[in-house]
Order: sequence, then structure tokens, then C-alpha cells
Amino acid sequence: MTPWITSITLAYLLGSIPFGYLLVRIFRKQDIRSTGSGNIGATNVARSGAKGLGILTLVLDALKGFVAVVIAQHIASPYGFPQAYDIAVAAALAAVLGHCFPVWLGFRGGKGVATALGVFFALVPLTTVLYLLGVFLLIVLITRYVSLASIVAAALFPLFALPHAPARTPILVTGYILIPLIVIVKHHQNIRRLLSGTENRFGSRKVAA
Repeated sequence: MTPWITSITLAYLLGSIPFGYLLVRIFRKQDIRSTGSGNIGATNVARSGAKGLGILTLVLDALKGFVAVVIAQHIASPYGFPQAYDIAVAAALAAVLGHCFPVWLGFRGGKGVATALGVFFALVPLTTVLYLLGVFLLIVLITRYVSLASIVAAALFPLFALPHAPARTPILVTGYILIPLIVIVKHHQNIRRLLSGTENRFGSRKVAA
């Protein structure tokens, strides 16, 4: 197989590992999809009463995105720059798509925030990721809306990352825009609740259906 097919396939399969679902199933004998918002991500896992599992879900979801890109970088390294970087970006996109649309759960997955964070760590300078994390934490502290913080941080990613991109190839630019766009689109229900004033705040016991 070509490095493109190999990297993208492996990245999708890694991204599609539903850690939130697996952890809650193993340790609490529950289906996280029937709890709270039904999402398999870290926030819903934590809100289900398993804060420790929520943190572990966050770490593992980010780690699988990071590892997917690192593997792609290793596979593509013999092909030189900028093709190797384009392959890594394509793998990053595949990992996020895998998390959001995992084949193991009927293509109904999470919102991609943690996995996107993991691929960003592998793709862009650390300072860029830290700036975005700073924006995220500031919005959470001010509003206590995790969803709003995720949406804003995702929207800002291209503005923060593209000026420092090693080469603005069509694939790189497309990936840098599509990854945050997927995260934002997956928050469509949160956006509706934010606009209607019914979105849950961080720490609230009330959970939207």
C-alpha cells in the first residue's frame, strides 16, 4: 500500500477506538451512550459520575490522535518534505474522523475535541497549542461553558496555526480548516442550546438530552 493509504487507514482505526465507551463499559458496566448527552467523550463520561474515567478518556482520546500522526510521520519520512507533512495532516484528519464516526459504534462517536488536541500537539509548535489551551481555559473560567470554549478554540486554530505552517500546500490548508470545522459541526446541538440559553455549564448536575 502507498504511504497515503497506510497512514490514513491506521489513523482512522486508531481514532475510532472508543475509549470513553470502553472505560465506562469495563469499570461501571454501563453504556455511556445511554447516560447524559449520550456522547462517548470525556465530558459526558465525567458528568456520568466517573470523573476519574473522564480524565482518563480525555488523555487517551488525545493520545490516540497524537500517536496516529506520529506513526504517519514515521511512515512518510522517506518521502521527503512537503509530501511527508501532507501525509501527516491527512492522517490527523482521518484520526479525528475516526473518533467522530467510529466504525465500531455504527459511526456515532464523539465530538473530536480531545483527539483534535492530540493531533495538534503532533503537527504544530507547542506554543500554538498552549495559546489555544489558554483561550479554552479562559472561556471555561469566565462562562463555565465547555462547549463554547471548544468551539471558539477550534475556530481560532487556523488563525493561530497557518501563519506558522511549514508549507501552505492545499492539503495542509484544507486539513487545518477541516479538522476544526468538524469539531464545530459536531457541536451543532450545543450551539442550539447556547443560543437558546439551555446549555449546561461546567459543574452543573443537569445534563441535556
